[in-house]
Amino acid sequence: MVVLNYKEALEWIHSREKFKVKPGLKRMSWMMEKLGRPELKFEAVHVAGTNGKGSTVSFLRHLLQEQGYRIGTFTSPYIIRFNERISLNGDPISDQELAALTEKIRPLAEELGRMPLGEPTEFEIITAMAMLYFAESQLDYAIFETGLGGRYDSTNIIQPIISVITNIGKDHVNILGNTYEEIAVEKAGIIKFQTPIISGVQQPEAKSVIGSKAEAMEAPLTVLYKDFYVNHLNSSDQGEHFYFYNQDFHSEELLTSMMGAHQVENASLALQTVEVMKQMGKKMDRSRYKEGIQKTSWPARFEIIANDPAIVIDGAHNLEGTLALVNTLKNHYRGKKICLLYAALEDKPVTEMLEQFKGVIDEAWFTSFDFPRALSGEVLHSLSPLPHSHVSASPREAIESIIPNLHKEDVFLITGSLYFISIIRKYFESNERL
Repeated sequence: MVVLNYKEALEWIHSREKFKVKPGLKRMSWMMEKLGRPELKFEAVHVAGTNGKGSTVSFLRHLLQEQGYRIGTFTSPYIIRFNERISLNGDPISDQELAALTEKIRPLAEELGRMPLGEPTEFEIITAMAMLYFAESQLDYAIFETGLGGRYDSTNIIQPIISVITNIGKDHVNILGNTYEEIAVEKAGIIKFQTPIISGVQQPEAKSVIGSKAEAMEAPLTVLYKDFYVNHLNSSDQGEHFYFYNQDFHSEELLTSMMGAHQVENASLALQTVEVMKQMGKKMDRSRYKEGIQKTSWPARFEIIANDPAIVIDGAHNLEGTLALVNTLKNHYRGKKICLLYAALEDKPVTEMLEQFKGVIDEAWFTSFDFPRALSGEVLHSLSPLPHSHVSASPREAIESIIPNLHKEDVFLITGSLYFISIIRKYFESNERL
């Protein structure tokens, strides 16, 4: 048997119909059966939602680690390295382990390809690898973030002890539906029979869908601002200050370095998850919550990668994310000159997203990057309602022309597609300037 090395493993994974969505869980069920049902060998929390999934997963991981638990996380997309998607206590899977898992999964994928079900997608392959890795890792809990939707997402093969839905927004409407109700139906697909569900969903029509599904599944439902609450005190240079409370517990003042009022809500979802676990008899020390929240970070979520001038990167890749980003800019950088570098994908409501920056951005540059569906800088410029807009041939050209002209008190914001932000982050990491 030929043993794959890491590079060959990644090449094989990426060759699996990367951008093709194949609804349904039959391929996952078949692979899980062949692998000995690894998804049943650990306790899991399942997290779905339009925005805030990654941040909520990170808050929950830090909270549980602070309790002394060993935690696996499955997230997407990655920001720096592919291995980040499968992590133990925040440490990405090693190259050797990833190659070994690929070796185990590849024959099954090839066998599936010869069957009517067809070969699994890249996301299904990675999900199966995470299931196997966590089953063999002697962890206490695994936290799974859905890739797309919930009902037919490949992660929905798990039987979680708790499900979490962060919020509902209009993203991937070509797949999930055009209304909040339709999208909520897909997200609510993660609700399991008699399994607690925690919801941060706010739109009345979407809340109704979640409530009906929870009732039908006899799933105990707790809802943000109904059953548990967060009181955002203020924003400072350190981050966001807040209280969390429910009928049994009122926290001391908490601080998260994750900037933005929306992060306070994400933190509250993670805190309520831990509270429900405590109610289930899991050992939880509430005095450790403060430390867990304070230690939480998540790349490319209003991440300040330099100061004097401030350079901020944020993966605001849809309308809801853009609104949250603009509110955070207003809270933390009101009165500052803000320069924008932007790149986005063609399936996003770019004009509507850029409209949110009016009155906040002083000067804008538009560019493109090497990725399927990436819009050109020229197209973005033509769609932009922002004054003082420019086009740059490449992200590097834009950065190298913008930074020398910034003053110490200015703000340089880089946002748009998360895939674009991944490239930007790598550029700054390898740049001696930082």
